[in-house]
Amino acid sequence: MGRARCVVESPNVFFPSDGVGVLRAQRICAECAVAEECLEYALANHIPHGVWGGASERQRRRLQQRRQQDRRQPAAEDRPAAVA
Repeated sequence: MGRARCVVESPNVFFPSDGVGVLRAQRICAECAVAEECLEYALANHIPHGVWGGASERQRRRLQQRRQQDRRQPAAEDRPAAVA
């Protein structure tokens, strides 16, 4: 967290009430050296509110859903071959 760009910002910036606030927070995250780690932390801990690692609440929900779907679907090379 010591390397995070948000350390010098008000926490309120990352818990906006409108889309404009989300964009402001995302611009800050875009320049952050630890944004990826921040996003992974929020996903791993199921944090429902705020902008984390540049991802809004909605974006994190979608990412979480995609990851769950990917875990459920076996890779093509793991599936049995079709018999003709």
